[in-house]
Amino acid sequence: MSALLDRATAETYASWFRALADPSRVQIVEYLARQGRPLSVGELVAAVGLAQSTVSQHLKILTEVRFVLVEPVGTARHYRINQACIGCFPSAADVVMGRPAPAGDCA
Repeated sequence: MSALLDRATAETYASWFRALADPSRVQIVEYLARQGRPLSVGELVAAVGLAQSTVSQHLKILTEVRFVLVEPVGTARHYRINQACIGCFPSAADVVMGRPAPAGDCA
């Protein structure tokens, strides 16, 4: 029998799943990933069709788990996908489903 997933890793993975538990956040992550460049909140608002305050709240959640990174640009803030974190997410899902852990450290 294999060992239980350690608590710290389980907590990290749970935070990722919670962050993606909202369809609007999934759309934001997907859109940022497809654009391949940092975007302003205004660009994201136009793309997802939600109020600026709502998009900002979603971005706050996504930056807390590091799916999205923020870059100051003058007085504005631009958001970009965190390729390292997003690259690890499928492996996290595999581990939770009982598949072998990947070779790298994603937590």
